[in-house]
Amino acid sequence: MAARTAVNPPTTEVVPVTLVLGEEEFLVDRAVRDIVAAVREAAPGGDVHDLGASELGPGELESLTSPSLFGGGCVLVVRSAQNAGKEVGAELVRYAGNPAPDVVLVLTHAGGAKGKELVAGAKAAGARMIECPKVTRFSERLDFIRAEFRRAGRRADDGAARALLDAVGSDLRELAAACDQLAADTDGLIDESVVARYYRGRAEATGFTVADRAVEGHLAQALEQLRWALATGVSPVLICSALAQGVRLLGRVGSAPRGASSAALAAATVADPLSAAPQQALLAMAVAAALLAISGFWVSIAANVRQRRAENALLAALGVSQRSAAAQLLLEKLLFSIPAAALGLLLGTVVARLLVPAVTLSPTAQLPVPPPVTLFDLPQTIPLAVAVAVLPALAAALVIFRRPDPAAQLRAAEAA
Repeated sequence: MAARTAVNPPTTEVVPVTLVLGEEEFLVDRAVRDIVAAVREAAPGGDVHDLGASELGPGELESLTSPSLFGGGCVLVVRSAQNAGKEVGAELVRYAGNPAPDVVLVLTHAGGAKGKELVAGAKAAGARMIECPKVTRFSERLDFIRAEFRRAGRRADDGAARALLDAVGSDLRELAAACDQLAADTDGLIDESVVARYYRGRAEATGFTVADRAVEGHLAQALEQLRWALATGVSPVLICSALAQGVRLLGRVGSAPRGASSAALAAATVADPLSAAPQQALLAMAVAAALLAISGFWVSIAANVRQRRAENALLAALGVSQRSAAAQLLLEKLLFSIPAAALGLLLGTVVARLLVPAVTLSPTAQLPVPPPVTLFDLPQTIPLAVAVAVLPALAAALVIFRRPDPAAQLRAAEAA
């Protein structure tokens, strides 16, 4: 029978045996789908068996093509026929010469020298050949695009085919999907301007472009950018973050004084390049670190005071006043906590200088130029460090004023 290529219309004629020959996976899969759809349209309710040739064993072909007890035909798709064993290949060739009624056999073969006897035997038996050669050249892809538009019942000029190939790339599945989408969404002749209008901004689609269009009130453009952003692999989390940042910016603009000038408003909105989310994260980290440091100091000091109960009782028995003992303990703990707080402040400064520039991005999700400068609010930072150093030591010193009877403590220590 006459061979057809990838640019011909879809298969609608049902024949007993079809050999789909070629390496273009997308075209092979579509040819098989067209045949199965044609069979189901001609005889609804039939079974479809789809398996690889390497899965077939000797004698299994006869059972798969035997008439069903419930009636009705079936479609048997044997993929990668070049991988069939010698006995199975011979069975397929014999079946192609004498096919069973109400059964449609579809063989796929990658071509080449492997399994060429099966291809020659199927051709000699009169099987229909559908060629799906590998599409590698630029001109072949242009022909494919033109054929896709014809398949959809539309017309496109050469400029549109070239523009679509430049915008989408060389993957046949994506090209076929793009042709179907253009054919469904547009009217009239598809030319270069239609492709450019539909696919503009595909490469530049980011979460920030989606947010910008949404904030500006351009819903259609925002949805278009959203579709391209998701299609090109932009994380939905980044898109949501950009939208949240845009909404916050609207809130800041809306809460600005009515008499503020445009320059002052612009300066207020871009004064802090670090977005609200990282600022809140850094603030939460600072508070958590401070609480952790205070808790650590307090646990250490409390354990030390408990261990020194006997010593404190002896000092009290020798006539040392509570005030003097508390002052001595406070000074001792401050000699430990103040250097520790200073070291923590130094390490925090180093971490902030490294972390803040890394999480600061421009509206286009790029590193800002010039690079951001990290400034420290000393009126807030120094009191926090002092509180971390002093509060635990002060609390430990106050415990001295609540010490029990020194004599009882000394007797307990001697008994232990």
